[in-house]
Amino acid sequence: MWPDFLASEPGRPVRVILIDDDPHIRRVIAGELVSDMRIDMVGQADGLREGRRLVSMCEFDVMIVDLNLGDGSGFDLIEHMKQVRPQAEAIVVSIMDDEVRAMRAFELGATGYLVKNSWFGSFTQAVLQVFNGGASITPSLARRLLQKLEQPMGQLPATERDGSVRQALSEREREVLRLVSVGHTSNEIATKLTLSVQTVNTHIRNIYRKLHVKSRAQAVNLAAHQRLI
Repeated sequence: MWPDFLASEPGRPVRVILIDDDPHIRRVIAGELVSDMRIDMVGQADGLREGRRLVSMCEFDVMIVDLNLGDGSGFDLIEHMKQVRPQAEAIVVSIMDDEVRAMRAFELGATGYLVKNSWFGSFTQAVLQVFNGGASITPSLARRLLQKLEQPMGQLPATERDGSVRQALSEREREVLRLVSVGHTSNEIATKLTLSVQTVNTHIRNIYRKLHVKSRAQAVNLAAHQRLI
């Protein structure tokens, strides 16, 4: 049984688009998603060009995208999505079990990275996790990413060591970011801090602006590097 918070909005399933140039993989992912009443598969594409059209034309909440498309890169689609639909979430599916590619995807705004042919739960679980404010990463890859976060501060790029280029977070923003870092959704944070969900989301937007990031994963990563939480 999945926990209650892994749900769609009342009365509306989570709208998903899928971009992958492998027709077999598309059938597998789509078949799993359409079998869950909480998911609405609203569009599919097999390449960068068609994917860009789908992102621009279709109303959706979560995009699942392969990085290696026949006519381009999934990185370009993530960047395009964040420009056109900044509130939407992106989940990468890739054959590449590569932390460098994963970090690049997170820097562009993705909140999930699933390695094909590796255990990660299910595509439905991943969609509902990111839709509800969490992140979904293949466990073996997540372990290596955590090891990277344990690097001494002196080994980090100067832009990440120099806290002077970032505006200071308020105590409330730090409190919200600490709760985000352990996986709480906006609804859960609102309950814990006795705030409205709108106020929590405003704090999160301010955190993004002050840290110059585009996603929760980026905010937590940077905050951990700079000892902000």
